[in-house]
Amino acid sequence: MARWRDGWGELVVSDGDGGGEDGDGGGGGLRVPLEIAASYRARTRGLLGRDSVDGAMLLTPAGSVHTFRMRVPIDVAYLDRRLRVIAVRTMRPGRLGLPRPRSRHVLEAAAGAMEGWGLRAGVRVEVRVSPPYAGT
Repeated sequence: MARWRDGWGELVVSDGDGGGEDGDGGGGGLRVPLEIAASYRARTRGLLGRDSVDGAMLLTPAGSVHTFRMRVPIDVAYLDRRLRVIAVRTMRPGRLGLPRPRSRHVLEAAAGAMEGWGLRAGVRVEVRVSPPYAGT
């Protein structure tokens, strides 16, 4: 499994895995803008202080999250090492998420977004990293 660095990419939500809503028909699944937080500093900062989320944020490695000092509720998906969703839940500000056994990565997004993407337990996602660019 690849090790990621802080940066940008896209999350691809598989449209296979047993017939949910038919997505965008874009061959290979729904694509969502993704911010990758792989360093300790980026993971610690996460979505703190933001009023909204554009796409999703991947915290890696991570097994749990909290929403202390957050301004908005978020969806949280726990992923195993093969990027298969273990669990999805919505967390209001000021909550502590329990660690999930087998969780290696955590996705965060605006509350309600993951349901719209068809992200649920058992779905596998893909992370595509954008080439680095200056000024990040």
